[in-house]
Amino acid sequence: MAEKALTAVVQEAYVQGVSTRSVDDLVQAMGMTGISKSQVSRLCGEIDDKVKAFLNRPIEGDWPYLWIDATYVKVRQNGRIVSVAVIIAVGVNSDGRREVLGMDIGPSEAETFWTAFLRKLARRGLRGVKLVVSDAHEGIKATVGKVLNATWQRRRVHFMRNALAHAGKSGRRVVSAFIATAFAQDDAEAARAQWRRIADQLRPKLPKLAAFLDEAETDVLAYMSFPVAHRAKLHSTNPLERVNGEIKRRTEVVGIFPNEDAITRLLGAILLEQNDEWAVQRGRYMTLETIAPLGDDPTVSFPAIAT
Repeated sequence: MAEKALTAVVQEAYVQGVSTRSVDDLVQAMGMTGISKSQVSRLCGEIDDKVKAFLNRPIEGDWPYLWIDATYVKVRQNGRIVSVAVIIAVGVNSDGRREVLGMDIGPSEAETFWTAFLRKLARRGLRGVKLVVSDAHEGIKATVGKVLNATWQRRRVHFMRNALAHAGKSGRRVVSAFIATAFAQDDAEAARAQWRRIADQLRPKLPKLAAFLDEAETDVLAYMSFPVAHRAKLHSTNPLERVNGEIKRRTEVVGIFPNEDAITRLLGAILLEQNDEWAVQRGRYMTLETIAPLGDDPTVSFPAIAT
């Protein structure tokens, strides 16, 4: 399916005369130089119907965890080449299984874009979300609290990169080891106490870093309030990494997309293929035993929701 979509996008670029040299070379190699616009249109329509049905399907059941990531691709708009954001959401349901839940394209990662995207997921039936994991995109924290009434987890790797920028070259290793001791704690309360100790120790010599830690504490340690068995998967967007790798590989072949429909066609087909692969996997992404406590159980405590 994804290969077919890639072929369709390459052909569309070619017949519209907006292709790059790499696309022209691909067309020659695939022996497609004699292809007509009507043939391309038919192939595109066939793929678009399947992708549209997949991206607009109803979302059923509870989805305690949601991972969101953004990637950028180039597209032609009104004779100009512009960069657009493609956002992808992957969720784990109350059966512990992963699915691609949605995708959207926009000019930037502004709060209005995130709000529209999450509202669209909610309209399709997304519910029961406890934690949303992503990078610190502008406006996403407020949107997650407002639209999904969920807690937001800032991706740890991205946070560390920003934190170490305040540490100076010589202090990075020591600061990194310091912060790691908070992540090594057994529960949320111990992690928060250790986090504050670290910030206070750093404050005299690195006040900017200490202030950064103060501000980030709630968002970086949110995952610590969730089951131990899940934590390694909750502080990063790892469930999306392989998908993003595949998207990068295929989009580099195209280079510049002829229009936004072509982006949806190719990326939607890649996501559909990945979703099918997850559906037939024998093992769950998270076990039933560990995900069961995430139901509406009052004994499970969660961090404060962003307002």
